[in-house]
Amino acid sequence: MEFDQQFVEFIVKALVNKPEEVRSDRKVDEQGVLITVHTSPEDTGYVIGKSGKTAVAIRTLLATIGAKANMRVSFRIDAPASSTRRAAMGDDTTAAAAATTAALAGDVEQKDEDADSVDSLTF
Repeated sequence: MEFDQQFVEFIVKALVNKPEEVRSDRKVDEQGVLITVHTSPEDTGYVIGKSGKTAVAIRTLLATIGAKANMRVSFRIDAPASSTRRAAMGDDTTAAAAATTAALAGDVEQKDEDADSVDSLTF
């Protein structure tokens, strides 16, 4: 295992609740090195961080490591298809988001009852 891959695993294992489920793949091609991190579905959010700031910080650190070795190092988070956050949000949020999208597109007039639920959404 290369140093950059060990570095990423060390950081990600320190962030998540289930460090035993963290694994990474390293692929080298003509564009540089790609490190893909796999976590449990519950821990993916911890690696991404609020507004993606944790992932950006990890990418910045990897750019520094890559510069030292004179190569480009990229970082990818393999998000599982079944996310617990999506299931926890439920159908009400999905329906409100669909109504908001339709209203913004001008396809449907937005009802007053939908306006209250849309105010709590953040895009």
